[in-house]
Amino acid sequence: MALLVKILIGIVAFEHLFIMYFEMFAWDTLGKKIFKTLPRDLFSSTKVMAGNQGLYNGFLAAGLIWSLLVSDELWAHNLASFFLSCVIVAGVYGAATTDKKIFFTQTLPALLALALVPFL
Repeated sequence: MALLVKILIGIVAFEHLFIMYFEMFAWDTLGKKIFKTLPRDLFSSTKVMAGNQGLYNGFLAAGLIWSLLVSDELWAHNLASFFLSCVIVAGVYGAATTDKKIFFTQTLPALLALALVPFL
């Protein structure tokens, strides 16, 4: 079971690394493909803002990866619980304010991983 929990945490971390990448480094190209409903001219004017958001997604990923590398079981549980909770809050906010799909792509995997953290 511990391996499954680590895989789920890794998936959530990888997702946030991907979000960090496209928000920080590929906003003008990949961002336009991901957010097709936004006006194309919006991307150049929001590049700095997207980069800042990407940095925060990188922090979430770093925290989740940290939780996988810590050898102390209590620390690993606490780190995973904290950073997964942050992802859940961000996902709920994103789903409520922008796109309901965010609940399924970001919030739900983090909720599942958080529910299984005691088995880590």
